[in-house]
Amino acid sequence: MQSFIIHMSSATARRSNVDRLLTDLPDAQVIEAATGQGVQTAPGNLHVPNYPFAMGNGEIGCTLSHRKCWQHIVDSGADYALIAEDDLHIDTIVWPSVMALIAAHMTPNHFIRLPAKAREIAAQDIARDGLARFFLPKVVGLQTVCQVVGRNAAQRLLDATQKLDRPVDTFLQMHWVHGQKIHTILPNGVAELTADLGGSTIQKKTRTSGKLVREIRRFNYRRAVNARPQV
Repeated sequence: MQSFIIHMSSATARRSNVDRLLTDLPDAQVIEAATGQGVQTAPGNLHVPNYPFAMGNGEIGCTLSHRKCWQHIVDSGADYALIAEDDLHIDTIVWPSVMALIAAHMTPNHFIRLPAKAREIAAQDIARDGLARFFLPKVVGLQTVCQVVGRNAAQRLLDATQKLDRPVDTFLQMHWVHGQKIHTILPNGVAELTADLGGSTIQKKTRTSGKLVREIRRFNYRRAVNARPQV
């Protein structure tokens, strides 16, 4: 299995972690992260439910970076590949069980998330290896620090994201739009080193006066997404 590490070369504080990932991940290479500057997006109205926030440059760049990796998977002809962001940290004790589940169940049609936060509830259990559990979650979680993406799944997602109106992790939740089932492995030994590496590159600051309105909009959006479980 090949691995793609999304990294912007100007983010020098993250380079030492990237070097570690080049050793920890199978057949790994660095993919230069895209920037979101100058890219036009739709105002959250391409799909239902509408996304209530404008995309920032960091969110656009993150989405384009993942699309870049999906295209690499399709072009390579490989059955699947691992995509990691450059703040990924791996607990090597659990990782062999995760790799065993991927080897046993991954196909070109699969998309398997390896999230840093254990927030998903299983709709269908599929397999276990040691502590690691492979399942289909009711609602897909957020964040995209690590995932394994099949070639056909990558093409499906590329076709569905030719126009952008929301961040990549939010879009991945919308199985009713892109038609791709999203599976999860937990626990998986995955953690994020965002704070240790200088903070998020996509986080947006909100004025105190606007925080309440933003939280209400976020709550309503998440409720709409939660009303459409995978099973």
